[in-house]
Amino acid sequence: MKNTTSKQLVAVIAAIDAANAEDSRVTMVDGEAYPFESVYADRMTETLEKLYPDASELLRIAARAQHIRRWEIPRDKYPKNREGYQKWRLELRKMHAELVGAIMAENSYSADDIERVGMFLKKEKLKKDAESQALENVVDVVFLAYYWDDFAAKYSHYDDGKLIDIVGKTLRKMSTKGHQAALALDLPEDTKRIVLAAVEREKDRLSAMAKHEVS
Repeated sequence: MKNTTSKQLVAVIAAIDAANAEDSRVTMVDGEAYPFESVYADRMTETLEKLYPDASELLRIAARAQHIRRWEIPRDKYPKNREGYQKWRLELRKMHAELVGAIMAENSYSADDIERVGMFLKKEKLKKDAESQALENVVDVVFLAYYWDDFAAKYSHYDDGKLIDIVGKTLRKMSTKGHQAALALDLPEDTKRIVLAAVEREKDRLSAMAKHEVS
């Protein structure tokens, strides 16, 4: 990565925030309504700063842009099956990378920098690239900390086995640092029970994976 000025980073973050501020969906924080994706971006940045205080500019950009203008590709445009879900996620990642790439180009980031941020957002080289893995850890910790309860309520027809399976798959995407951060969260008792059950079920697999993970 080339050396870039803080002025560039500030400009890119401001542009990402302006894009997310157009989200008509709202979420409540301390009694105030804010655009849904603006709140998500703030939570991504805050969590990144806690877990990776020395994160590079590129990782900070990727964290802020993780869901940039996500509402433009709604889930209901795709079939309600696994194939439809996977296609939806792929299209979202491509869009996020393209949007933030254009913003970075406007602020004089190099093609290599833009490509690398795109790699992070498209979840490429997980388990192989330390920064790509760092972003995945942050994404999963934010999900458990802020969005799991809404997810579980939406899918209240899922039994414990299904929920444990979902958390288990999430744990497999994370590294040991991510697991530690997730277990340190102050979670509701029901959520904590599911997470601990998933950790117990996956412990042998996670232990084996830890031997080969990037730092």
